[in-house]
Amino acid sequence: MIEDLLPATIFSFLLVFARVGSVVMLIPGIGESYVPARVRLGFAVMLSLLVVPLVSAKLPPAPAAPVSLVVLLLGEIVVGLFLGAIARILLVALGSAGMIIANMTSLANAMVNNLTSQQQGSIAGNFLSLTGLLMVFTLDLHHLSIRAAVDSYMIFPVGGHLPVGDFSETISRMAGESFLLAMKMASPVIATAGIFYLGLGLLARLMPQVQIFFIAIPLQISLGLLVLGLSLPIVMRVFLSSYESHLLFFVAH
Repeated sequence: MIEDLLPATIFSFLLVFARVGSVVMLIPGIGESYVPARVRLGFAVMLSLLVVPLVSAKLPPAPAAPVSLVVLLLGEIVVGLFLGAIARILLVALGSAGMIIANMTSLANAMVNNLTSQQQGSIAGNFLSLTGLLMVFTLDLHHLSIRAAVDSYMIFPVGGHLPVGDFSETISRMAGESFLLAMKMASPVIATAGIFYLGLGLLARLMPQVQIFFIAIPLQISLGLLVLGLSLPIVMRVFLSSYESHLLFFVAH
């Protein structure tokens, strides 16, 4: 019997660790690939030990069959990955906004390693991603992911039916909303670039002898960076508001 081999305390810890550890793998800041694996594992273990007493009453008894235990653990991992993916998709919006801004300011060819995605990205995207990550920790919004993991036991009970279809629909909808959020954050630069291109077109018509290309590139970069700097507080406010509202949906009030 599995309940004889696996004490109740260890069984409860395994269930909690499967869900909480999956969340820790993906949440911004802690789940980044540049964070050492031992640090992430240690944080997930300590957090799981703290969560076990809070949710022990909601955990089922140890099943008799090992197959049932595997099914329970897989279900917990799916729930944890779903909750972590919500926060991760929202953070991706910053990189997308930066890429849009880079295309509008002639900086698209200047690629750097994005620390949050460990992929090549634009300079503006790297800047916005790091700034957004810093603001998340400064305003303690990273606590929302942890609270969502704890409160999720009321929404998705252990051993209950997993709404996999709803999970897929939510992730797909979040991907679309992430791109829309990126467009909102990049809108000041997009609007400025549109006016700038219109002015260049008029100048080229009125003064065809002027070398527009040599004048446009420095002005476009300078103007784009200026608008980005001036609109940065609004951009961060839009991102943080969306980040908070989406995660609060999974937090009990």
